[in-house]
Amino acid sequence: MWNQSINDGTMVTAGMLDLLPEPVQRYMRWTGVIGRPWIRTAGVRQKGRFRLAADKPWLPLEAEQIFTVDPPGFAWRARFKMYGLSLLSAHDSYRDGQGHMLGKVAGLITLFDDRSEKLTQGTLIRYLSEMIWFPVAYLGDNVTWTAVDEQSADVALSDHGRIASGRVMFDEQGRPTSFETMRYMEAGGEYTLQPWRVVNREFGPRDGLNIPVRCDVSWILSEGLLTYGEFHIVEVAYNRPGDAL
Repeated sequence: MWNQSINDGTMVTAGMLDLLPEPVQRYMRWTGVIGRPWIRTAGVRQKGRFRLAADKPWLPLEAEQIFTVDPPGFAWRARFKMYGLSLLSAHDSYRDGQGHMLGKVAGLITLFDDRSEKLTQGTLIRYLSEMIWFPVAYLGDNVTWTAVDEQSADVALSDHGRIASGRVMFDEQGRPTSFETMRYMEAGGEYTLQPWRVVNREFGPRDGLNIPVRCDVSWILSEGLLTYGEFHIVEVAYNRPGDAL
C-alpha cells in the first residue's frame, strides 16, 4: 500500500491500485481519484434527520465535519431541531486515538459525555465507514483490503493499537452500496455488540470526485432493523486551507 506521509504535490496514479482486490480497483476508478491530488483533509457539510431510539421522534439536523487523513481523525458538530428550534447539539470526534461524544440541550444541560473504550472503538469504525467521502484515504498504509468475491471486499484500518474493520459491497459500476460490521451500541448506559450497516442510496460528484451523497445508518437487531440516521452530503471540500482538528 501507499504511504500516506507524502507531500502536497503527490498525485494518485493507476499503479497505486495494482495490489487492491478487483472490486476495490473498480470502485477507485469510479471515484475518479486517478490523477487527483492526495487528500490530507476533507470538510463535509450534511443535512438529514436522526432519532435516539425506535420510540423517539425524528429530529432534523444540520452538521459540519472535518476529517484528517494522516493521522486519522474527525470532528463532527451537529445541531438538531426540536419543536422547530435548534435546541440539541452534539459533538462527536476521534483524535489521537481517543473517541468522544458530547450532547447538550440549549448549550447548558449535558445529555451524554462519553470517552469510554467502547465508544472510542465505535468512533474509529465510524471514521472507517466515512472514508467513503474522501476515498484516497483507502490507499493508506494503515488500511488493508482483503478480497471476498466480485462484489465485495473486507477493509481494516489500524490506529493507536486498535483495528476497525468491515465489509464493503460494490455494484457493477464500482459504486459502494453498503458497509457492514459489528459495533458497540449504547442503551441505558450499557454497551452491547450489534450488527451495524450503512446503505448508500444516491451517488454524485462532490469537489471533483464521485461519492455516496445519501445514506441510511441502521442497527440490525433481533427484533428488526432500526434505522436511526438519514444523511445527505450537501458539500465536500478537499485540502481546504485552515481545516484541522
